[in-house]
Amino acid sequence: MSRKYQGLIILNPKNIDGTIDDTIKAVAKEIEGEGAKIEKVNQIGRKQFAYTSRHVDAGHYVDYTLSAPAEAIKKIEARLKLNGNVHLQHYQRLA
Repeated sequence: MSRKYQGLIILNPKNIDGTIDDTIKAVAKEIEGEGAKIEKVNQIGRKQFAYTSRHVDAGHYVDYTLSAPAEAIKKIEARLKLNGNVHLQHYQRLA
């Protein structure tokens, strides 16, 4: 059973090799590779952190709205944890 989720991904701007758009597309491709369907991508933009987190003081926030089965979210989290461009990730069920 597929449910709707909101995934907030914070990209590490220090590790990005190409453009930010290419990185956002690459992350979306990884999410879709685990069986999710992306409905909407919202670039929130670069924001300064309140404190330095793992030697990073700012990140590029991207909000993905997706539908996926519950077990796919765990797979996406595990997969993106290995991606050096992703600094933080958080998923919330919408419906």
